[in-house]
This record gives sequence, C-alpha cells and structure tokens, in this order.
Amino acid sequence: MDDIDAWVWWLIGAVGLGIPLVVTAMPEFGMLAVGAVAGAVTAGLGGGVVLQVVVFAVVSVALIAVVRPVATRHRSQRPQLATGIDALRGKQAVVLERVDGSGGRIKLAGEVWSARALDTGRAYEVGQEVDVVEIEGATAIVM
Repeated sequence: MDDIDAWVWWLIGAVGLGIPLVVTAMPEFGMLAVGAVAGAVTAGLGGGVVLQVVVFAVVSVALIAVVRPVATRHRSQRPQLATGIDALRGKQAVVLERVDGSGGRIKLAGEVWSARALDTGRAYEVGQEVDVVEIEGATAIVM
C-alpha cells in the first residue's frame, strides 16, 4: 500500500466514524474521526503506518480526555428557565402601600402582592421601586 492509498483509507475511516456521530449524537465518534483525519495528514506527509496509528491514537485520546469533560460540564450547567415564583426573584416592583418589616403592598409583574422589607428597620414609601429578594408563600421579601 503506497502513501496515497493510506491517507485515502484514513479519510474513509474518518467518514465512517462521522456517520455514527450524526446518527447517535455521541461526540466521541467525532473525536475519533478527527484522530483519523490526523492519521490521514500523517500518511500524506509520508509518515509510516506505525506513526499514523500512533498519531490517530494520541489525537483521539487527547480529544476525549480534554474535550469530553468540558462538554459534559457545559451540558450539565445549562441555564434553567425560571418559572413561577422563581422567575420573580430579582425583579423590580413598585410600592403601592408603605412596606416595612411588618408588611405592605407592591405591584410585581402586573399583580398586587403583599410584601415586607428584608431589613425590618427599613421602610419603603409609595411609588418607590424595590427589588424582590425572595418569595415566602404569598409575600414578597423586598429591599
């Protein structure tokens, strides 16, 4: 087998590894396909069969060892869509009735909510904007 045939076989192998990548969505097949392309480049540059296999193995293992943990971490840390009361935390509201440590009323997301101040010694007057820190039952805790 001459050098031209070797790099063609490596590219066929890369395509062969790319097919299960598309069908199964397993990124490891893509990393092996990149290793096969590296083997094809090595063959095209005149590297021997042993060097081609070593380059394929090193590139594939390196990609799996480095890229896979990063991809797994990204997949597990996708931002969650906040719904319900979780979506109200961090929102701004307008005081409708004086809010202090014992209670009051605010307009939050178009609705009237009972509220109380996070800092019990602090009071917010009508028309003032406040930030919602937490929701406890049907009461917004504001600051």
